[in-house]
Amino acid sequence: MRLVLLRSLACGLLACPALADEVLVDGIAAQVGTDIVLVSEVLRIVEPSERQMRKQGLPENEIAKLRAEGLETMIEWRLIEKMVRDADLYASDIEIDGTIEAIADENGLSMDQLRRSVVTQDMNYEDYRQQIKRELERRKVINVMVSSRVTVDDGQVEELFEQRFGNQPDGGNQVHLRQILVPATKELDRTLAQSCDLVEEIRGKIIKGESFEALAKEHSAAAPQHGGDIGWLHEDSLADWMNGEISKLDDGGVTPVLFLPFGCTLLKLVERQSYQIVTFEVAKPALSQEVFEDAMAQEYRVWMEELREATFIERRGYFADAAQFGGGIFGNGRPKQEEVPPGFEDYHFTGRDLDGKSGDGAEDEASP
Repeated sequence: MRLVLLRSLACGLLACPALADEVLVDGIAAQVGTDIVLVSEVLRIVEPSERQMRKQGLPENEIAKLRAEGLETMIEWRLIEKMVRDADLYASDIEIDGTIEAIADENGLSMDQLRRSVVTQDMNYEDYRQQIKRELERRKVINVMVSSRVTVDDGQVEELFEQRFGNQPDGGNQVHLRQILVPATKELDRTLAQSCDLVEEIRGKIIKGESFEALAKEHSAAAPQHGGDIGWLHEDSLADWMNGEISKLDDGGVTPVLFLPFGCTLLKLVERQSYQIVTFEVAKPALSQEVFEDAMAQEYRVWMEELREATFIERRGYFADAAQFGGGIFGNGRPKQEEVPPGFEDYHFTGRDLDGKSGDGAEDEASP
């Protein structure tokens, strides 16, 4: 589990300032059974992504999709929260603290360092605890309501082993790499020369002692959420241009700037070690867990769809319109459309917009 978990859990907690040219008036975005979702809650969870999308100049229908997906996430949280209340599946303080300590330990952090990491990612530590609490309770609901519907047989595990290790090498070395890749893109109006100049600048910062991982998170198109970590690769599987440079490095070393047809890149050799052949007996426990978790994820979506169908869900105002862009990928949603309805580009959050209603789900449960 990487430190990126801290950031993923943070996404619903950031403040949501008013976007340019919008008047934000809070109100009800959706009713879920007898619970509600506020407009401000939806905007908080999409704010980091929306800020980036607007910076890139993406159209309003893409913003609408993002907001619709944010609302569907909040609707799902409300459904889970009701199951937690009904089945008394609350997470205790001991469980929450134990989970946070485990996250810190797996990331090689002290608790003080973890707290500072949370703060540097624009989070309040108590809010972080609440997000951990919510995730623990969601897992409890899944274990109670979904796990009994999932079975795994050896045939599935053997099939995954063959896919994963059927063509594994007989020996040799493997390398753990991180990468900073800066492509030339028309979207960012960046030429090949500008991309390579930026990578030269980044390498200079690394040589002076700045963190490769931190710079990868900021600049890399390759696994930025993991600090450029592209994992373990067998030397025989590396492209010639990579292998030639990696073979010259000791652990912790960084390549010169490498020029590619579409951009420039840097590679860091985290570690080199002999490749150990993986047998089925060694891999079976982890692969069995992976097969089980994949089946759980699929069954969870089926169960959540059933729960949505059995619950009165009513999207209101702007979100009733926005649902047609993003809601179709969720249960109880609406088909996606590619075109923006007339006037939708100018749809802002005002008191007028929060009065509208659009409903779906069970018809026999009255809206308050």
